[in-house]
Amino acid sequence: MRLVIARCSVDYAGRLTAHLPSAPRLILVKADGSVSIHADDRAYKPLNWMSPPCTLKEEAADPDGGDAVWTVENKGGEKLIITMEEVLHDSSHELGTDPGLIKDGVEAHLQELLADRMETLGEGWTLIRREYPTAIGPVDILGRDSDGTTIAIEIKRRGEIDGVEQLTRYLELLNRDPHLAPVKGVFAAQEIKPQARVLATDRAISCVTLDYNALRGIEDDKLRLF
Repeated sequence: MRLVIARCSVDYAGRLTAHLPSAPRLILVKADGSVSIHADDRAYKPLNWMSPPCTLKEEAADPDGGDAVWTVENKGGEKLIITMEEVLHDSSHELGTDPGLIKDGVEAHLQELLADRMETLGEGWTLIRREYPTAIGPVDILGRDSDGTTIAIEIKRRGEIDGVEQLTRYLELLNRDPHLAPVKGVFAAQEIKPQARVLATDRAISCVTLDYNALRGIEDDKLRLF
């Protein structure tokens, strides 16, 4: 991971345009190729970011006084243009392979229950595998719908934007495998935040509200698929 603290301005050009005026910011460049820009607030949420796969091109400062410019571009042609006015810190660190998030008891049990009862998502739905391995981590559930389409399911207790982003990365990778493609996504959680639902819908990912008691057979076992 590369950590850069710099006084910079940022312009985004894509489906919309956005501008961050000059200010000191933290720029994270991760091994997966993602680039995110952070301020000293907003908890973990970046001001702007570019998800992988994307490329980073660095243009050095002009000898006549021009600023260095970073251009981050994804495969869709969207760009983050970071104008570096002053670099205050620049360091790289090898973090190695992360062991990944260990799900709490509820999430782990939801995964187990849903894998055993795939028919609750739709008649004819079947399980391929739980914890399907990928180069960037395991997909909670990989299955097939009644039409034989491969479905990647990400399960959370509380569904937020970062969970949708995680599933998006899985889908991008899985759809490169001709034996699985096309792969569709289902974001399943006991509670799904409105912002996460909007993002999922924009990315053609279905949302499922899970009822833990229903899956355990305590109440009616119908799920709501949106």
